[in-house]
Amino acid sequence: MNTERMRSLGEKRSVIRELFEYGNNRKAEIGKENVFDFSIGNPSVPSPKEFSDELCRLIAESDPLSIHSYTSAPGDLSARTAIAENLNKRFKTAFGPEHLYLTCGAAASLTVSLSAVVNEGEEVILFAPFFPEYTVFVETAGGKPVIVPCKWPDFQMDFEKLEGAINEKTAAVIINSPNNPSGAVFSKESIKKLGAVLSAAEEKFGRKIYLISDEPYRELVYGNIEVPFVTDYYNDTIICYSWSKSLSLPGERIGYILVSPKNPEWKALYAGICGAGRALGFVCAPSLFQHMIPKCIEMTSDISVYEKNRDILYGALTEMGFKAVHPDGAFYLFVKSPEPNANAFSEKAKKHEILIVPSDDFGMEGFVRISYCVSTEQIERSLPAFKKLAEEYSL
Repeated sequence: MNTERMRSLGEKRSVIRELFEYGNNRKAEIGKENVFDFSIGNPSVPSPKEFSDELCRLIAESDPLSIHSYTSAPGDLSARTAIAENLNKRFKTAFGPEHLYLTCGAAASLTVSLSAVVNEGEEVILFAPFFPEYTVFVETAGGKPVIVPCKWPDFQMDFEKLEGAINEKTAAVIINSPNNPSGAVFSKESIKKLGAVLSAAEEKFGRKIYLISDEPYRELVYGNIEVPFVTDYYNDTIICYSWSKSLSLPGERIGYILVSPKNPEWKALYAGICGAGRALGFVCAPSLFQHMIPKCIEMTSDISVYEKNRDILYGALTEMGFKAVHPDGAFYLFVKSPEPNANAFSEKAKKHEILIVPSDDFGMEGFVRISYCVSTEQIERSLPAFKKLAEEYSL
């Protein structure tokens, strides 16, 4: 059964990747400039110049045997120390390097964390909409995904539905804020209440329920929006982080797992993280980028470009008559489909060379995701095509 499942995963790409590959083929046929590809969350803003300069300096001036060698399995001590110190400065926490495990990006962080805390047949709650690979990660860890939809139109958590979903089999809850695909940010009030609900459930069912916070978009917020630091509100928290989006490094695969020391059993949990990393082969994240972390930990790419793109696209599409979630973070616009079948809407958009992802695999029907991490020029050129699409639906 396991081999059949792996084969099926390999034979069928995710809906995002399928659309991305369709776009590549279409660009080869009619020209890149004629395809409005909003399919994939690939950062369009370059890494900071200071980052590139430091990378060149590190390669030029360091002992190659040092920067390309194995580190400790959980990551280089100086890198983990730098991360802990940065978090402590920013969030007034008390983390040390012993609470951190460096990984090959957020996907590795999630798969390792789930393998560490989920037993065969246990359940993991996912707030919809969610990144489609969550279901793959949960099932691979032996768990069963349980979907709890967020509320429309603000996409905050629905606590009545959450409390109805938690039971004696619940091993973990995954949150993603800022959210892919909606761009919504869970408020401090929501996170506080979530912590209270999970604490009550732990007492009721006599078991640990881990809150896994997937945070690759933590730095991508606009205006004065606050992203609550989850360990402040719930002790049994695991944070999964990646620099893929904040530093525009999706191909370099560098991130970390943070285990909260407020958990009285954090040492056992951390041992489980290390064991899961070993079992899955995720030991020693890319060492070159581990050595980069202490120098670049406070850098971010120029996210003002994404904010500009958001304002142009959200303003134009809502003016045309589309309904959308106003994104406070990340770089996605979640648009309500003008017809119940989002796949049909996505197919009609293709006729105008617009590539947008239907929401079914995000755990919620009736929406499409538009990735606006593209050039501002592409967004502006796409607006007449969106206008024609809106006219098809008499919006």
